[in-house]
Amino acid sequence: MRANRTMSYGRAEAFMTQLLFRNFKLLEPRVGELQDGFELLVEGDTIREVSERSIRSGAAEVIDCGGRTLMPGLIDCHVHVFLSEVNIRFLEAVPLTLATARAVALMRGMIDRGFTTVRDTGGADWGIKEAVEKGHVVGPRLFIAGQAIGPTGGHSDPRRRTDYSLGLRCHCCNAMAFTMNVSDGVSEVRKAAREQMRQGADHVKIMMSGGVASPYDPLDSLQFAPEEVAAAVEEARAFGRYVCAHAYTPEAITRAAQAGVRTIEHGNLIDEAAATLMAEKGMFLVANLVAYYAMKERAAEYGMTADMLAKNDLVIEGGLRSLEICKRAGVPVAYGSDLLGALQVDQSREFVIRSEVVSPLEIIRSATTIAAQVLRMEGRLGTLKAGAYADLLVVDGNPLKDLSLFQDQGRHLSAIMKGGKFHKNRLH
Repeated sequence: MRANRTMSYGRAEAFMTQLLFRNFKLLEPRVGELQDGFELLVEGDTIREVSERSIRSGAAEVIDCGGRTLMPGLIDCHVHVFLSEVNIRFLEAVPLTLATARAVALMRGMIDRGFTTVRDTGGADWGIKEAVEKGHVVGPRLFIAGQAIGPTGGHSDPRRRTDYSLGLRCHCCNAMAFTMNVSDGVSEVRKAAREQMRQGADHVKIMMSGGVASPYDPLDSLQFAPEEVAAAVEEARAFGRYVCAHAYTPEAITRAAQAGVRTIEHGNLIDEAAATLMAEKGMFLVANLVAYYAMKERAAEYGMTADMLAKNDLVIEGGLRSLEICKRAGVPVAYGSDLLGALQVDQSREFVIRSEVVSPLEIIRSATTIAAQVLRMEGRLGTLKAGAYADLLVVDGNPLKDLSLFQDQGRHLSAIMKGGKFHKNRLH
């Protein structure tokens, strides 16, 4: 249904660059089908007008898309730009200068693949976010958590068993300490959450169950007591932020939901009851199946241990089933990848893996419409409507029929625009 075929935003400013896109098939994820005959005007960093009629703007440079598909930039809701080692314990030997250089390269790869926005769920700080926003480095726009917060012995505590120090209290010694936080008890969790938000966090990340990449915590371990979770949620809400929780099992998901957590990260082992509770609470699942496939296939060569890979085997089978369970329960599922280090080249493979149980349109919406809702950026990201940021992709074909167009490190993307500026443009 096409409610309004002509939309405009604001008034033209003479000093702003204008770009007029023509001759494309419009993929607006909310509509769900390709539409012909539209034109789109970008002014500055914003989409000013989208119209089925000819747009008149004498000052605009015309961009002929050659009949290709024009769609919003992609959003990955679960990345770790500072986790540049597949075995995260190796980060204890990586200084922050090297970690930052690696992060720059990883972010460049993300935007090359068409991800114009990413949500970092543990590690990236306000400094790297500012570097991207000011144009010092090339990368997608960042939404950050700062340090991921977990309890002693939990998923944020990768210390060796021979290390009896309280560890991870240093903010500057190495990449591992920089990206993780260990806090116990209500007062410590409260303080840690406040500190991340003081440092510019867009969301607070907490650990609710064991994880694959952490060495000693069982997957079904319950991490953070209800009162600790409630403290993090209370602080995040007071600051106008929200809590996202690493959780695999129904018990961990239920505990998070009851305490007011907004998004569940992973959720591979979710059951019908936990999904129903999430739907009732208006929560989101951020799934990231590709991480488990990539780890199973290649993580050993990058130093992931046998114990970690054994835990990976426990969750990989539940991944596709979790999508089906959440679809039945009405839980919105956003796109995530959660790949570590050298495995991040597989970021776009998530599209193909999900296609075994979910339609191409639903997957594209997970990386646009639903992802924007997770970020609380509806109308500004994940859409081509007037008033949105000018984050655009020009795709060499119809991704609704061929999700492989997102593969091959952006080879099938003729143009990538973020905030009204071309990152890539071969339409000349």
